Amino acid sequence: MRVLALDVGERRIGVAISDPSGTIARPLQTLARGSREEDFAAIAALVAEHGVGLVVVGRPLSLNGTEGPQARRVARYAEALTATLPVPVTAWDERFTTVTAEEILRQTRRKKRRARDKGEVDAVAAAVILQSYLDSQNSGFQDSSGLQDGNG
Repeated sequence: MRVLALDVGERRIGVAISDPSGTIARPLQTLARGSREEDFAAIAALVAEHGVGLVVVGRPLSLNGTEGPQARRVARYAEALTATLPVPVTAWDERFTTVTAEEILRQTRRKKRRARDKGEVDAVAAAVILQSYLDSQNSGFQDSSGLQDGNG
């Protein structure tokens, strides 16, 4: 089963997808934020196009693990998304994913760039979220922060 991950920001949504076996994540694209209806339609189209069975939404917890204003906004967004998709939606801790994504991009660049493409960072951050989720599922660890447990 393919899994789609979302890194929901104020201006963009980073999107990543797993391979069909649900083992390896890769960045897919970045969506420019619009209205919720526009966002949800674009996400639903990706779910249908790629045969996705689960959507993982990055949960932006504070460093100490508490839920701040941004995490509450994303939780409301994910709850509304759940009502529009034909597949389960679960939340996953995304602490440090942007830093990790920037480091991955820095290490893979052969030439230095003056400015980094923010959309690329968002998509890679979504892949980091997704890989963390996939690894946890393969190791048997279950996160208790999800909207659903990912099992239906």
